[in-house]
Amino acid sequence: MRPITETMLYDDAIAVVMGAAVPIAIKDRVALLDADGRVLSSDVMAPLDVPPFDRAAMDGYAVVAADTFGAGTHAPKTLTCVDRVFTGQVPMRGIKPGECIEIATGAPMPDGADAVVMVEETDRNGEAVRVMTPVYPKQHVGRRGADLAAGQVVLAAGQTLNPARVGAIAATGVIDVEVFAQPSVAILSTGNEIAEPGQPLAPGQIYDINRFTLETIVRRHGGVSVALPIAADSVEDLSAALDTALAHDIVVFSGGSSVGERDLILDVLHQRGTVHFHGIAVKPGKPTVFGEIEDTPVFGMPGYPTSCLSNAYMLLVPFLRKMARLPAWTPQTVEAPLTRRIVSTTGRHQFYTVRIVDGSAEPAFKASGDITSMAHADGYIEIPAQTDVLEAGTIVRVKLF
Repeated sequence: MRPITETMLYDDAIAVVMGAAVPIAIKDRVALLDADGRVLSSDVMAPLDVPPFDRAAMDGYAVVAADTFGAGTHAPKTLTCVDRVFTGQVPMRGIKPGECIEIATGAPMPDGADAVVMVEETDRNGEAVRVMTPVYPKQHVGRRGADLAAGQVVLAAGQTLNPARVGAIAATGVIDVEVFAQPSVAILSTGNEIAEPGQPLAPGQIYDINRFTLETIVRRHGGVSVALPIAADSVEDLSAALDTALAHDIVVFSGGSSVGERDLILDVLHQRGTVHFHGIAVKPGKPTVFGEIEDTPVFGMPGYPTSCLSNAYMLLVPFLRKMARLPAWTPQTVEAPLTRRIVSTTGRHQFYTVRIVDGSAEPAFKASGDITSMAHADGYIEIPAQTDVLEAGTIVRVKLF
């Protein structure tokens, strides 16, 4: 056994990890429908005006605004309807003073017309249209280029795409965009006791949980997960697995980071690269390793599922999002009173899972090896290292998953 004799403070560990995160420079071109959540690597310019023509903003009649001045319910202005135009059509003629054209919302404005009277403000008898309310020039008209002008920057490099931004690009007719690549994350579970779900369990084995939680974290926060085969507990097998993993932008081991004689991640890191820290003053997740091999960041996460997932939220998520050029993750928070007393571990920053029950925070943590400690929780609270007890009724801030 090789006990962890020194641990790094949580804030210091975060600083070390974030200092090693280098925003990705590789660029991709992706179809617009695949661009949600991606980060633009170059400005998107509008190749045309949006909308590309003056258009009606209401159903009604395209008119010369001056023809309606003075109109009222008891003194309507009467115009002659000379045509109609629907969306997707081009007006076949313009209008002159005293004339109007029936028009649908979104249809191009005819020449000579400078306003639209809503149909609700008119009364029609044959070709005679009585206008009950005056309109001013450009009223109820969507002007050409009012949304975007040709040559305008639609979205700037560095912006993260969402449905509305994808829509803005689509409005210009662009069908693909240049974005930053998503970091590739090699995920490697270790241990002779680990079996792949779907396979029968041998005596003493358990199913791999960490690969699935880590892959889900990576996919949710801007990375591409690449699962590698489970590695056995030997320096040779771990080193061989690492040869494959180093082809990716980030390497994440789970298991093998603790203090037993078969916890060998630390040995491999010492042999082939640099260890930045081994052990963090947190609970759960103390036996965590972070280092680099050939400039590739390597995380050694604890094998216990709750410890692994907790530190993935605390360390891997901010690291990955910075590398992917995504904005920092800010989980939704709620404040609630504790339903019962919590005794913490003095000297270790604790992440304690809770459920929200009838507006209160109900402790949900079982043990580091129990994934339901998180699966049955709504979020977690942070208990500072210097706090040993939180009494029932204490108002806590819950960060929701």
